[in-house]
Amino acid sequence: MPLTQTGPTPCARANLSRAGAITDVPGIEAGHDTDTRRPTGVSVVIAREGAVCGVDVRGAAPGTRETDLLAPGNLVQQVHAVMLTGGSAWGLAAADGVVRWLEERGIGLDVGYGTLPLVPGAVLFDLMLGDSRIRPDAAAGYAACVAACAADAALAEGNVGAGAGATVGKVFGIARAMKGGIGTASVRVGDVTVGALIACNAMGDVIDPDSAAVVAGARTADGLALLDTRRALLRGERPQPVLPGTNTTIGVVATDAVLTKVQAHRLAVVAHDGLARAINPAHTMLDGDTLFALSTGHVALAALGDVAASAMTVLGTLAAEVVARATVRAVRAARTITVGTLRVPGGADFF
Repeated sequence: MPLTQTGPTPCARANLSRAGAITDVPGIEAGHDTDTRRPTGVSVVIAREGAVCGVDVRGAAPGTRETDLLAPGNLVQQVHAVMLTGGSAWGLAAADGVVRWLEERGIGLDVGYGTLPLVPGAVLFDLMLGDSRIRPDAAAGYAACVAACAADAALAEGNVGAGAGATVGKVFGIARAMKGGIGTASVRVGDVTVGALIACNAMGDVIDPDSAAVVAGARTADGLALLDTRRALLRGERPQPVLPGTNTTIGVVATDAVLTKVQAHRLAVVAHDGLARAINPAHTMLDGDTLFALSTGHVALAALGDVAASAMTVLGTLAAEVVARATVRAVRAARTITVGTLRVPGGADFF
């Protein structure tokens, strides 16, 4: 099925503003692989030295890999990468390529019989655009790792990686939706850096928390303006039936603050506040919203406060902020695509 895209090619790498990126966190690398045939893709966040990891799943229709080992009471303490991918459950195969790339470089857990990379991941459903038989595989996961090594290249946003086939604002049907994407942001307070990488494929609209304005989402029946799903639902407009799991916002929050697994889990929980600020409705029965939290452990948590609980409050505030910013950037960077007869406008060129 033919695909056209307005603007730069999906693999173009450029920062859109000075909002920063998850790669500002020391010890973190990130990269994308994009398949323009459908479109779909993979994004990977790598922690070569290992990172304490937590996860929180809020959506009711998730697709995940290796999340049980992240429970605070379970044995494994660190992971070596997190994968975000399109292709629904088929896309989980891309993690095999991430594992292979890490193993080739001796990155992983020494289990006595070899070096075992630990790679949790989550998927989003992008099969409604183009030929669903085209989805990320092990080669795509490997290629995303190769891209992460391009130290001289800025981390791309919009129609790339796990955001390549993402859409948002589908409460009233895909024909009135807009293009989703992937976005990144970071903040630094004192010696602590927090960054996020978010692939937004939400059922709901995306809201700018600073202005409360809808920046992407369901459009009016004529397709020329934003509808505002929240107000439409409050007026009594009825949503269209949507297959569960055909949405989902997934992402990674990373920090260089030293965290335990319990604290990393809590950071993932609080980071979802950023999704709730930037997406409405969020965490629905039709989304599989999942966030991972990584700690590379380069800076003492006490840099944010003398008492651990107070320091975690500050860190959680930063995490929610970068998640919200990255979510908004994901759709603002997204460009219009046409797949067959379906035209999906992107925030970068819709207004």
